[in-house]
Amino acid sequence: MIGPGVKSTDLSQWGQNSTDLHRRPRLSGPFCSWATYTQPVNIEPPQGSQVALRLVTAEDEARFIELARMSADLHHPWVVIPQTPSLFKSYLARSDQTTAVCMVVCCKDQGSLVGMININGIVRGPYQRGLLGYAAFRPYAGRGYMSAGVALAVHYAFDKLDLHRVEADIQPGNTASLRLVRRLGFRKEGVSPGFIKIAGVWCDHERWAITRDMELPPVRDQ
Repeated sequence: MIGPGVKSTDLSQWGQNSTDLHRRPRLSGPFCSWATYTQPVNIEPPQGSQVALRLVTAEDEARFIELARMSADLHHPWVVIPQTPSLFKSYLARSDQTTAVCMVVCCKDQGSLVGMININGIVRGPYQRGLLGYAAFRPYAGRGYMSAGVALAVHYAFDKLDLHRVEADIQPGNTASLRLVRRLGFRKEGVSPGFIKIAGVWCDHERWAITRDMELPPVRDQ
């Protein structure tokens, strides 16, 4: 089920006619249209930003897995990223653009994959919410790419998916992720013990969220 006024969650068209952006910078112009991918994401950050967002595709499999394996120590124990062909195919299949949208963050100039962002567990009806997940790849972590990428994803969630609320559940020890959501204006709403099972362990998580009536994050490399 798709929210009011949204006929699909195809990322390829968003940003071409974004003219009514409440309390957020205008996003417009051609963007991320590499010939090797059939579903570019036209999410245009302000001039000078180095990143773009697009849907993850089957063509990403080899490089995605390579980067996930290279980044295993960076992600452990916070998140588990697909590191085999079978897990990647399952991940790709989950991105149905209705209940989940799985994207990659790319360098605009070269198209290099620098990270991944998911909007999972999309719920419609009276909730209109989604759960944000993200991870940087080596050697791009710590360069500000993910701040810009997550900001773009938040704008996409509100402007195209028509969500009211985007949530992020983060383990208390994951200081890099906590700094990112705090910098982008998410509010902390509480702590849930034993909230999510990761690698066989039930882990505590802080619950953070941003809603469309809040001041939304500027889209810039930080």
